[in-house]
Amino acid sequence: MNDKAKRAKELFLEGYGCAQSVLLAFREELNIDKDTAVLIASSFGGGMGRLREVCGCVSGMFMVAGLKKGPLNPKDFKAKEGHYRLIQSLAEDFKKETGSIICRELLGLPANSKSAPAPQPRTQEYYKKRPCPDMVALAADILEKRLFS
Repeated sequence: MNDKAKRAKELFLEGYGCAQSVLLAFREELNIDKDTAVLIASSFGGGMGRLREVCGCVSGMFMVAGLKKGPLNPKDFKAKEGHYRLIQSLAEDFKKETGSIICRELLGLPANSKSAPAPQPRTQEYYKKRPCPDMVALAADILEKRLFS
């Protein structure tokens, strides 16, 4: 496990959400302060506000990719195409390892399920049922290898 993967996992275990953990692991390289990173990624935990849609790890990867490689010119369609190609490729890398990029599928929840907005306390039982610590590490590993090496 590389340094960014370890850091992302540590951040998750400290209580940050999946997207927050991934973005925070790269905040120094992206020249973004901690509070801003925490706030930007705060809505994406639990598959976007616990809707159990796109996994927060994947959303965090996309945030990092956008800050690192995203196009600034809204009329540069070639740059947008290249960036979207990168985003799709990152999603595919994650999906190859996990089988999905959808939170509810990764957690083994029923189709079309969403969770109550209240997050669950981070207990030992919580961590036994969740693959999230390893998935934030995977997302950070993919990013480090693809965008930062």
